[in-house]
Amino acid sequence: MRLATIRTANGTRAARVEGDDLVELDAPDVGALLQAGPDALAGAATATGATHPLATADFAPVVPRPDKIICQGLNYRSHILEMGRDLPTHPTLFAKFRAALIGARDDIWLPAESEQVDWEAELALVVGTRVHHADRTAAAAAIAGFTVANDVSMRDWQRRTAEWLQGKTWEHATPVGPWLVTTDEIGGPTPDLELCCDVDGVRRQHSRTGELVFDPVELVAYASAVVTLEPGDLLLTGTPAGVGVGMDPPVFLAAGQQVVTTIEGIGELRNQTVPEPA
Repeated sequence: MRLATIRTANGTRAARVEGDDLVELDAPDVGALLQAGPDALAGAATATGATHPLATADFAPVVPRPDKIICQGLNYRSHILEMGRDLPTHPTLFAKFRAALIGARDDIWLPAESEQVDWEAELALVVGTRVHHADRTAAAAAIAGFTVANDVSMRDWQRRTAEWLQGKTWEHATPVGPWLVTTDEIGGPTPDLELCCDVDGVRRQHSRTGELVFDPVELVAYASAVVTLEPGDLLLTGTPAGVGVGMDPPVFLAAGQQVVTTIEGIGELRNQTVPEPA
C-alpha cells in the first residue's frame, strides 16, 4: 500500500494511491492515520473517499508533523571515505525540526546566510507503532514503511562546530515523500533498492540502500534505546557518496536548479531551488 498526505481546499488529507488516482482517507495526514492504530492502517487499504488525479496532486510532506525527526550521518562506506572519516562503530545521530520538511514537489529554499547548500539523497523510514528498547524483531515490526528524503545541508554552517544541527534543519529545505510505501511492497524492513540524485539532469549520487553500514532495523533499535519512538516519527538513514562538498572542487546548489531524488520501488522527489522568500 502507498499512502500520501495531500493538500486540498479543505486542508491536508491522508490518501491511498490507487492506480492513477489518490483516494482520500479518514485522517488529516499519514502521521495521524498511523497514530490511530493498526486497525486504521489496515482499513486504509479498502476505504473509499473523494478521489484526486495523481498527476496533479499537491503533496505535503508524507508526515507533516512528526513528533521526532532522527537522522543518521555517515552510514554509507563510500560517503564516509569521501568525507575522510573512519568507519563508525555506532550510528551517528542528529535531529531536524519539522519546519524543515517540504513536499515532493515543493521548492527548496536557499537561505541568504549560506553559500554551501548541498544535496543528500536518503532512504527514510516511517515508524508505525510505539517502540522503546527494541530488539531487532520489535524494531522490524515497528517500521510502517519507507519514503524518499533529501537531507539538504548548509555545509558552511554545519562545519562551524562539531555539532551538525545548525547545518541540517533550515526551514523549508528537506523534501520527504511523495508517499509511504509499506514494507511488504519493497522487500521487507531492510530493502536493497537503487537510490539516485540528479541535479539539473546530471547524476550526482548513485548507490543501493543495501549498502548501508547500519540498516533500518538496527537504526530503529538503536534510536529506541535513547527515546521512545512514536507512530509517524521519521528516521533518515544516511546518504551515499556524491555530495557536492566531496567533489574537487566542491559544487553547491544555486537558485533555479532542479534536484531529483529517486529510490527504486518507492518514488521520486522533484524540487526546484529558489532564494528564501523575504
